[in-house]
Amino acid sequence: MGAGLRDAQPALMLFGVCRVGVESDAGTPHIGVMSQSNTVMRRAWVEIDLGALVQNGAMLRERAGVPLLPMVKADAYGLGAVRVSRALEGLDPWGFGIATIAEGEELREAGIERPILCFTPLLLDDLDAARRSRLTPTLGDAKTIERWSRSGLPWHLAIDTGMSRAGIPWNEVGALSDVLLRTTPPEGAFTHFHSAERDDDSREQQERRFAKALSSLPVKPTFVHAENSAAVEYRGPSKWSFARPGVFLYGVETGGALRVKQVATLRARVVDLRTVPDGDTVSYDGTYRAVGDRRVATLAIGYADGYRRSLGNRGTVLVNGKRAPVAGVVTMDMTMIDVTDVPCEVGDVATLIGRDGDESIDVSEVAAAAELSPYELLTGLRGRLPRRYLSGDDA
Repeated sequence: MGAGLRDAQPALMLFGVCRVGVESDAGTPHIGVMSQSNTVMRRAWVEIDLGALVQNGAMLRERAGVPLLPMVKADAYGLGAVRVSRALEGLDPWGFGIATIAEGEELREAGIERPILCFTPLLLDDLDAARRSRLTPTLGDAKTIERWSRSGLPWHLAIDTGMSRAGIPWNEVGALSDVLLRTTPPEGAFTHFHSAERDDDSREQQERRFAKALSSLPVKPTFVHAENSAAVEYRGPSKWSFARPGVFLYGVETGGALRVKQVATLRARVVDLRTVPDGDTVSYDGTYRAVGDRRVATLAIGYADGYRRSLGNRGTVLVNGKRAPVAGVVTMDMTMIDVTDVPCEVGDVATLIGRDGDESIDVSEVAAAAELSPYELLTGLRGRLPRRYLSGDDA
């Protein structure tokens, strides 16, 4: 086992073993947490560096010069919405962004009191549930606006300036004037950039459309927002009320001026080690054939955990600080790697995303090898992977 992981082992032992999808945290009991005397993580797990998460948020807040509305939808991009939101409270965010009512309910039940904006359009039948959880919907059609306005609760107007996904088209906002004058006016208005990281005119075009849409509103909203992580990075100081960072918070660079801190680490145990003779194959379809005798290790992680099948014969894993290629197709529960030139024993910890010694594999590298976006990779980390949270002091 590499020196870095070997040194960390006593600390890891404090965290116990979780059953499927149950978080672990030193000193905090959780339903489903197994005996602390058991090995820390028997199979595979995700480590989330909350200190790095907060540092990423602080960098974006400083660059934007306005408060943040962190996007914690999809269980905070697969890293745990409740723990992530609590960690980000220290940055005094304006609120939090989610996509479903269930996500908002989870945050409320966990004691989050800040505004929670739901960015996916709600059906009429969903409005009562949103009201009960004090969620702020983002609305874009007259019928839903009229129904929600009966509650007297805040809402934000969704304006489509080119994404063509949700919200009222920018050139039709004026048609809502009568509705907005006889109902509760929107607390906020927003749009979403489709290509903020591109060096073209798309963002400027969307901003021009947004400005025209805002000028056609009969009442000016208190809050106006548009920027995602990439827009903040590429633009710098914001001209809006708050910024809505997402993937940068979770350790993925968008190509801008800031250097992100890695947040998520994916690790798995070596559970089998064998010599594969010259000419023999590894995994389904025999896509890997040994040239000479090869030493092959099996990791207790597969595509059911979110380590994608497409990484077969493409991915790279760290074992004891050295890179080892994925050998053959990634299977549902196990992944084989070629460790012929790497010191390796059963029980060793392999790093599929993260750092081991002087070597590091980030989310973007793995996503590129799998022909995925980093968003897909992070949100695809499955619920049966236990989570181990590191505070800033632990990191």
